[in-house]
Amino acid sequence: MARIIAAQLTARVPSGMLSLAFLIHIERIFDSYGAAGLVLAATSVGQAVAGPLTSRWMGRFGMRPVLIVTLIICAAGVFVIAFLLLPLWAYMLVGLIVGLATPPIQPAVRTIYPKMVSGRQLTPLFSLDASAQEIIWVTGPFITVVLATQFSPVAALSVAGAFMVGGGIWFIASPEVGKVRIPPSRRKLGMVLKNRAVVLSTVGGFLLIGSAASIEVGVVAVFGEGGTEAGILFGLWAIASLVGGLSMGHLPIGPWAMANRFAIVVVGMLLAPFALEFWWLALALIVAGIGIAPVLAVMFAIVSASVKFSETAEAYGWLGTGQLIGAALGSAIAGFLIDGFGAIGGFWAAIAFAVIGMLVAILFRGWHPDLRGRDASPLPDTEPVETVS
Repeated sequence: MARIIAAQLTARVPSGMLSLAFLIHIERIFDSYGAAGLVLAATSVGQAVAGPLTSRWMGRFGMRPVLIVTLIICAAGVFVIAFLLLPLWAYMLVGLIVGLATPPIQPAVRTIYPKMVSGRQLTPLFSLDASAQEIIWVTGPFITVVLATQFSPVAALSVAGAFMVGGGIWFIASPEVGKVRIPPSRRKLGMVLKNRAVVLSTVGGFLLIGSAASIEVGVVAVFGEGGTEAGILFGLWAIASLVGGLSMGHLPIGPWAMANRFAIVVVGMLLAPFALEFWWLALALIVAGIGIAPVLAVMFAIVSASVKFSETAEAYGWLGTGQLIGAALGSAIAGFLIDGFGAIGGFWAAIAFAVIGMLVAILFRGWHPDLRGRDASPLPDTEPVETVS
C-alpha cells in the first residue's frame, strides 16, 4: 500500500505544479496574466473532454496501455511549452493537447484501492489519500514558486515533466496496475452522472480546487514572482491540510459532512484579504488548509459507496476533471481579476469559489449518502473481477 501510494503521488505531482508554472511562464513571456489565463483555459478544456473518456478506456483497453500513451503525449507537450518560443495561439493549442492527454492516474489508483483493503479500511484510506493529495496541490505550487523565482519558469516546467515521466513509469510498473481488471461499463459514457453523489462531488471538487488555485495566484501576486514568501506560505498550507486530513479521517460521514468541512475552508478564505501581510496570510491559509483534505476525503468516500465497481474509474474521472478544471479556471479567473484590480482580486475569487462550494454542499445535502455505520466499498458487479493477491 505504501508503495502504490508513493508511486501515484509522485506521478501526480505535476497536477499541483503545471497550472501555476504555466501561469508564471506565459505571463513572463507576454507580460499579461490574461494571456496566461487563456493558456490555462485551453488546458482545462482538454482535461474536461478527456478525463472521463480516458478513465473509461481503461476498462476497455486496460490500465497500462492507456496510461502509457497519455503519459508520452502529455509529457511531450509540457516540454514543448517549456523550451519553445511560440505565439499565444500555439501555446493554447499545446495546452489543449496537454489537457487531452493528462494521464488518468487518479481514477486508476482509486479503482485499485477497494481491491487492496477491506471495506471498513476504505474510508480511512480515502482520508489518508486525500491528505496526501493535498500535499500535491499545495506543495506542488511551493516547488513551482521556488524553482521559478530562484532559477526560471523553464526549470519549474522541466521538473514537473520529470516528475510526470518518472512517477508515471513507477506507477505503471506497479504489479497492482496489471492485476486489477476493470470490467467494461455496460452503460454509455456520462450515464454515471445520473448518480447524485457523483455530481455533488464533481461540482464540489471543482469549486474547492478553484478556490485553492485562485488564492495561490493571489499570494504570488502579493509577494511578486521574485519572492520566496509565497513558497513558504504554500508549505505551511500543505502541513495544515495534512494535519486536517489525518485528524478527521476517523469521523463518521453523515449528510452534513461535506458542508461542515467546507465551512472551515470558507473561514480561512474570508480571513485572507483583511491584511495582505505574511503572518496574517499564514494564519488564513492554515485555517483553510485544515478543511481541504477532509472535504476531498468525503467526496471520494461517498462516490465509492454509490457506484458499481465497473463505473468507479469513470466516476473518479469526472471528479478529477472537476478538480483539474477548477485549478485551471481558478488560476485564469484570478489572473484576469489581478490584472484589473491588483492582488486582492485573486483573494476575492478564492472566497467566491469557497462560499459557493459550501452553499452547494448545504443545499444539496440530500444527494449526500449517509455512511454512518456502513463502509465505502463500491457496489458489486454481476461478473467476477480479479483482485490483488
